[in-house]
Formats: sequence, C-alpha cells, structure tokens
Amino acid sequence: MKLSLTGAIVVAMIVGAGIGVFLANGVLSPEGTAAALTTLDVLSKIFLKLVKTIVSPLIFSTLVVGIAGHSNLKAVGRMGLKAIIYFEVVTTLALFIGLAAINFTKAGVGVSKPETTEAMAKPAEQKAADIILHTFPDNIAKSVAEGQVLQVVVFSLLFGMGLAIADEKHKKPLLAIIEAIAETMFKFTKIVMYYAPVAVGAAIAYAVGKMGIGVLKNLAMLVGTLYGALIVFVLFVLVPVMFLFRINLKRFVGAVREPASLAFATSASEAALPIAMENMEKFGVPRSVVSFVIPTGYSFNLDGSTLYLALASIFVAQAANVDLPLSTQLVMMLTLMLTSKGVAGVPRATLVIILGTCAQFGLPEWPVAVILGVDAIMDMARTAVNVTGNCLASAVVARWENVLDDNPKAA
Repeated sequence: MKLSLTGAIVVAMIVGAGIGVFLANGVLSPEGTAAALTTLDVLSKIFLKLVKTIVSPLIFSTLVVGIAGHSNLKAVGRMGLKAIIYFEVVTTLALFIGLAAINFTKAGVGVSKPETTEAMAKPAEQKAADIILHTFPDNIAKSVAEGQVLQVVVFSLLFGMGLAIADEKHKKPLLAIIEAIAETMFKFTKIVMYYAPVAVGAAIAYAVGKMGIGVLKNLAMLVGTLYGALIVFVLFVLVPVMFLFRINLKRFVGAVREPASLAFATSASEAALPIAMENMEKFGVPRSVVSFVIPTGYSFNLDGSTLYLALASIFVAQAANVDLPLSTQLVMMLTLMLTSKGVAGVPRATLVIILGTCAQFGLPEWPVAVILGVDAIMDMARTAVNVTGNCLASAVVARWENVLDDNPKAA
C-alpha cells in the first residue's frame, strides 16, 4: 500500500515526537543529546532552505503567466480589491476572537515573574510609512535573497502588466519561457516534497527534545486558550465562509491537509507555500488567482498570527497586573490591525510585533519572555491556520470572480 504525503507526514510527526521524548528524558549523555539535536535541526533546515529556493521563482512565473496570459488588467485590479476586502474582514474577526478568548480565560492572571529574564532585543518602531515602503522592492535580487514575498509579488504584478501590453512579437516567446519555468518549478516542488516527511520528523523531534513536555505545565492555560480560540475561528468563521461561497468542505479539507500539516510541523508558512499553490490549483482555483491571492495573503491574511497577537498582547497586560479598560484594548486591536500586516511568514516573527505593542502601551517585557517558553508550540497551530486561511481565500476570490472550477480534472 502506497503511503500518501499526508500519511507520511503524520507518521513522521508521531515518530519525531517519540524521538523528542526519548532525548528530553536524558537517555543519552548531555553531549550525545546535543549532537542529536544539532543533527535534527540541520535535517529540518535543509528542507526550509530548499523550499525558499522555490518560492520566488514560483510566485514570479505563475503570477506573470496568469496576468500576461490573459491580458485582462481590469480583472487583476478587481481581484486584488476583492482579496483585500476579504483579508481585512477575516483578520478583523480573528483579532476579536483572540481578544474575547483571553478575556474569558484570563490566562495571564497569576503568572509570576521569573527571577531572571534575558534582555530582549528592542524592535524598531514600525510606522505606517515604513510598512507601505517595505511593500515595494528597490532591488528585486535583494528581495528574492531576503525572501520578501510581498515585494516579489509587487514586482511580478508590474512585470506581468508590462508583458501584457507588450507587442505580440516580444510577448509570445518570453511568455512561453516563463510558462516553462512555472511548470518546472512545480516539478521541482514535487521532488523536494519527497524529503518533507524526514524534515517534519526532525523538526518535531528537535522541538520536543529541546523543550521537553514539562514546559507545557506552566503555561497550559495560555496554550489551551490559543488552540481553543483557533478552533473557534475555524468552526465559526472559516467553515461558514465555505458555506457562504459554496466551497465543498470535504474536497477543501483534502486539498489543505498536506500544506497545513507541513506548516504545523515546521512552524513556517513559507514551507507550505509551493504545495499549497499546487493543491489549490488542483482544487479548481485558476493559477492566475492562486499565484496572486496566496502569496499576497502571506502579508495581509495571517489569520492565526493575527488572533495570537490579540491574545498575547492582553496576556502580557494580565500577567503584569495592568488593568486595561475595554477602550484601550480596542485601540490596541486597531494598532495590531496595522502592524500585523508586516508579519513575515517565518517562525516567531510575531514576537517582534508583541514587543513593539508592549513598548507602545507601556507594558513590561518580562511576560513576553515567559511566552517565549511555549511560543514554538503555539506557533505550530497558528501557522497551520495561516496556511488554511490563505488557501480558503484563494477559493473565495475565485468563486467571487466566477472562475472556480467545481469539477476539475484529476491531476
């Protein structure tokens, strides 16, 4: 019996967790445990590095072909507007679910300050102008090298528009080459995914082996609040959205289980981007929609991270015994609506936003250091929701544009 990629990833997660518990219990010598953890870390990072080589050329090629291949620039503008409206509505709901959850459980109340806390790096103050300017590339090679997904999307959009209005003599041969690059990158993705179960098992083993299970005991209420809030968000926001836009629930779950499980294991949305784009295209979302909505959503539609930011910011106030009135909490949510758009699809990027929010509202930093102990566990869940939300966004925009194929041909 042939094991699917999802099945292989689930098996790898179970085996990895077992290896992690083995290492956390000190069965090996301290030197042996350190060497094993280093090896596991390397095995997981190899996969992330390979995926990063795929992301930029895949976004560029699929987006350019999607725009220039159809030459309908009005449709691109219309699709972009619909995507932004959807992103803002859903992420705002995520913020308020996070706010309601932490006020209900009061997970930060009674958390004691550690005797010693490491000084945390002060984040650079993020202004609206900085976020806007950061959207536009000044050097596309630099944007690719630094993994600036949104900058690559902006460059690809403009390049695609330029190619769309070029004369046929120059357009046709270049479009054929870029289309060939897109097809090759999808095959490249398929090859890299053979290594995914190894990387997933190594990532889980490293996380459990390094932190141990005991770390959950101290902040179980915080972790439970986040997981519970994310489940509420999926059941009461994402599922109703599927029904509203007539998206087949069973088929959608089948399409997102691979990218979501990859995102959960690696805590990096980027790791799941290529397979998410491929699976949503198989689901029936046109490539032109997939290649625009999913990468753009990595900056504007991080549902899980947005919910977590609301929850963690109020947790900090509760832990510090600072009573924030509802009006202040709402102002904080409005601030997060802006600053969360700068969250990169990389592990633990949200901590920078939380530190910035603490500084802005006069909250102490030590509760953030406390959160750091369980952040990896929470990052797994919120990243899986980020990827699921972006996959759904591509299907929603496709339905809104009347281009979603409910009966796609089997790939």
